[in-house]
Amino acid sequence: MQARLCCHHHASGQDVKHLLLPAPAFVRASRRFLKKHPASADDLAVLLQCLEADAFAPALRTHKLKGALAGSWAASGGYDLRVVFHFAKHQGQPAIVLEAIGTHDEVY
Repeated sequence: MQARLCCHHHASGQDVKHLLLPAPAFVRASRRFLKKHPASADDLAVLLQCLEADAFAPALRTHKLKGALAGSWAASGGYDLRVVFHFAKHQGQPAIVLEAIGTHDEVY
């Protein structure tokens, strides 16, 4: 990700951090992805930090998905890194369940 400072908060001033909950499939997929694309490790770390701080930071280009992935969202981290997730609550706190990771073609 070009801009390391992507974690700007919304104009509302609310500081809502989300707990990141990686699904088992995400953990497996992230290992495979990083083995294939080791240069993307820093981009993934930045993407996850930004997602935790502000899922709608402009640099993430967060968008709703349609079709088979309806109900999920995607965030971008660099040229060809996508993370698919959905919003949830965990013990009453806002959370993001990480579902999938990969290139554009792999996750869509």
